[in-house]
Amino acid sequence: MATDPKPLTGNSTIGEWLAHPEGGAAVRGLLAASGADEASLAPVLGLPLQQLVALSQGQMPQSVIDELVKSVNGGVIPETEAAGWQEKVSTGRFAGKTVVVTGAASGIGRATATRIAREGGRVVAVDISADKLAEFAASVAASVPGAEIVTVAGDITQQASVDAIIAAAGDRIDGLANVAGINDDFSPLHETSDAMWDRVIGVNLTGTFKLTRAVLPAMMAAGSGSVVNVASEAGLRGNASGNAYTTSKHAVVGLTRSAAFMYGPQGIRVNAVAPGGVATGIPFPPHVSEAGSARLHPFQMAIPSLATAEQLAASITFLLSDDGVNINGVVLPSDGGWSVQ
Repeated sequence: MATDPKPLTGNSTIGEWLAHPEGGAAVRGLLAASGADEASLAPVLGLPLQQLVALSQGQMPQSVIDELVKSVNGGVIPETEAAGWQEKVSTGRFAGKTVVVTGAASGIGRATATRIAREGGRVVAVDISADKLAEFAASVAASVPGAEIVTVAGDITQQASVDAIIAAAGDRIDGLANVAGINDDFSPLHETSDAMWDRVIGVNLTGTFKLTRAVLPAMMAAGSGSVVNVASEAGLRGNASGNAYTTSKHAVVGLTRSAAFMYGPQGIRVNAVAPGGVATGIPFPPHVSEAGSARLHPFQMAIPSLATAEQLAASITFLLSDDGVNINGVVLPSDGGWSVQ
């Protein structure tokens, strides 16, 4: 006996919506109204429709998704079931450990810090926005009983902020996740301004260097520690972003490998994760290079899929944890297979 198909919900994948007669028409109508087309969704077909809210970076409110769901369900929102990959917490994996996480108030940093807290770690959460950090800490406190979150608002490119982070962490620092980063304007080298170069290199590379240098003495004294740097697919190829960002992420790969070689004999592991497309991706400057965008566009459209921040956090926390015990100096592409194209 045939059974009725499950109703479409916000947790149904974008691919499922497009394949559904009514759902496909609703999504295509939404795309047409915004001047987009179905081809733009190719990298995100496996993500829940709900993820479009985060992908839009504030341009699509939750109410739009709710109305789409109602439109194919007789004006009601049905009960939802979890879809696709689900985060599986390893209870106690970071128990007794102190881990510093930068960029902790949003995106990949927030997902990483949250998972470490859920797995029993003491998190020193760092971000440039004090307001967003306060909201993050309150959210974790409400959802993770007994979570220990220490917040430090500061600019990792400034030594005073780095010193404040180390003071907040205390004598024991078991891990560091260098997640904070900014994008460039896609400019090729001849268009890259001093201001763009200095800011991108400052945050993505110099900040990572300064904070890693600062945590190493505590790790050396303990004879153990784990550092995970967030590089990028742009650290593995030249056709993923602009000149400044690509250079900064290639340099992060070099910093990672050099430190892994130097400090491995002292029990310190240094690895990197290279994300591809991420559904909560870091914002771009308001004005991007037309020449750079035109050159990059066909290659960026070849991204096989986008990941959620939680999926990236799974890769980062694996390398940070003792589960990565025999891994040092690795640059792990967490990119849905983009790096093999």
